[in-house]
Amino acid sequence: MVALIDTTITSGCDATMRGMFAARKEVFVDLLGWQVPVLDGRYEIDQFDDEHARYLIVTDLTCGHLASARLLPTVRPHILDTLFPALCAGRVPRGPETFEITRFCLDRRLPAARRRDMRNRLVTALVVHALANDIRTYTGVAEPVWLDQILKFGWDAGPLGQVLRDRTQTLGALRIQITPATPSLLAQTGIWSPTEPLSAAAVCA
Repeated sequence: MVALIDTTITSGCDATMRGMFAARKEVFVDLLGWQVPVLDGRYEIDQFDDEHARYLIVTDLTCGHLASARLLPTVRPHILDTLFPALCAGRVPRGPETFEITRFCLDRRLPAARRRDMRNRLVTALVVHALANDIRTYTGVAEPVWLDQILKFGWDAGPLGQVLRDRTQTLGALRIQITPATPSLLAQTGIWSPTEPLSAAAVCA
């Protein structure tokens, strides 16, 4: 079974949060070579991991991390407006109904088929969370290969500007519109994969 922890509803358990930060370090630092802060040599945590961040975490029943994403409110400083505003042809999208998806992380120890399943469950969780919390737009920054995948999921998504290269990587920005029709659009491409959410207490007992 898979449990979904939404930290806007529950605080989660320490083991789950540590597992997420450790998995982020393994993916973004060890695998991809990002130059980002690492705490205690184990956890990838940056300036946006504050009390305003939201986390969606897919786990197994032992609190083991499978997939996760961080959501940042765009009414506050976030990655697109703070670090990469040049990726937008126009103004950076902002507003109480717009959140930025960051640190989309699939546990690198999972086999390819399992990672794809967890990707689908996490994308589905993002849509469910948006529909339940009056989020109408997601934004994000991604490398071209991942950006292209996201745009082909079937939902209403498009680029915010041109793909650009900075000193170390090539990146693009996108906007995703979330509506009641989004689940059926994702179902048509095989992405939609509902997960029955369990409370953090049930997962960490």
